[in-house]
Amino acid sequence: MMESGVATRVAVIGGGAVGGLLCAHLCDAGHDVSLCVRTPVDALVVERGGRSDTVPVRIVTSSADVAPVPWVLVAVKSQDTAAAGPWLRALVGEGTTVVVVQNGIGHAERVAGFVDDATVLPALIYSGVERLAPGHIRLHTEGRITVPEGGPGAAFAVLMRSSGLVVHQEPDFVTALWRKVLTNVAANPITALTLRRIGIFQDTDVAALGETLISEAVAVGRAEGANIGAADVAHTLHLHKTYNPATGTSMLYDRLAGRPMEHEFITGAVVRTAERHGIAVPFNRAILTLLRALEGA
Repeated sequence: MMESGVATRVAVIGGGAVGGLLCAHLCDAGHDVSLCVRTPVDALVVERGGRSDTVPVRIVTSSADVAPVPWVLVAVKSQDTAAAGPWLRALVGEGTTVVVVQNGIGHAERVAGFVDDATVLPALIYSGVERLAPGHIRLHTEGRITVPEGGPGAAFAVLMRSSGLVVHQEPDFVTALWRKVLTNVAANPITALTLRRIGIFQDTDVAALGETLISEAVAVGRAEGANIGAADVAHTLHLHKTYNPATGTSMLYDRLAGRPMEHEFITGAVVRTAERHGIAVPFNRAILTLLRALEGA
């Protein structure tokens, strides 16, 4: 969103794969972008389309060095949301919109304690992007971002105009949210547990396990009001089988890097929501047990 040739000030919290990608797109749109990170990096480098670009972003490492901006994009992993609290308190002011770009469910609830009465916009990003090193990311597949239909979503679409990242405004966001859960609930844990990339879904037995995990999540999503069913199971499996086989998942990348994984906000969210509705999800529960044991080790 640029008015009279003046760039909009945007802050992105989190310098991982998604945060770096969002910075690149926002800078492509001509905005004044600050990347808020804990660990200093000399530059943000993004590999995409056969080239390597240094993104013209301001890198900030202390919340004392920022002031409120019109837009804040939260791109830390769900489990790191509380650690982003000081950034949010410093960046959110009157008229700020906070866009929460994370996996899982309950986006607004995770930031509620840090943003007062600011507008919170949940966002679902679909993109094959990998963090190679601090300040260095690689885009495997182009993506899109989905937000709820309405005023904030429309304003965000304007902000991202000319960014190269397609913004879809979804009238049935509950369904969109759970379809995103379906894309994560098998791919993330299976790749993290096996240390294999998405090409593992070419294996018939792995695909069958994935189908079971996704089917259990469909039952839970339907109980939450999502309009999903068997066709979504088939479509999600088809996506896993046709993605670039070298593409990984956020949980795989985190395990490879020795970082905490977000299983509590993906598989854990499915299991806890299932418990609330009295739905049996034995395969997701077993996978969650293995992931917790793995992280405990």
